[in-house]
Amino acid sequence: MADFYSPTVIQQQIPVADITPLERLVLSHIFYAESDGETISFNAADGPATTIWLPITDLRVAFDASAKAESSAGDYVADRLTSASIVDGDIEIDFSGMSWECIFQDIVRRSSTLRYLTAVTSFTCSQMQADGFGGMAILITADAIKGKSTEDILCELLD
Repeated sequence: MADFYSPTVIQQQIPVADITPLERLVLSHIFYAESDGETISFNAADGPATTIWLPITDLRVAFDASAKAESSAGDYVADRLTSASIVDGDIEIDFSGMSWECIFQDIVRRSSTLRYLTAVTSFTCSQMQADGFGGMAILITADAIKGKSTEDILCELLD
């Protein structure tokens, strides 16, 4: 059986001041996050996670600290807080119903320094399969999220 991966890198570093505590908490579980104190970078070696587990106390603190910011992450988490399962103090949240790109778009919208963010993903596979390789680039601005896959590019070239 083949294993499929989608390593993803958000290419720009995000100023810590531009990201809410809730967005930082959620994105640091969807991606691997690394901070130098002033900026945060995000990447995912196997691909962004769709289901995350968070300590409920950490989530509530971050949620309350982010209440004044307009954030799709805040709206999404608020809708799930009452129905999500909590086991041993951890809450499970399924993010497959929300695009992580929208969270980054909220950050760009509020930022006074970021005009855009870009995400680059490669599609790889543990076996040599025609449908297991390729990639995608995504441009995230305050007004739009646009992306193209390598298949899109090849189709354009063939046209």
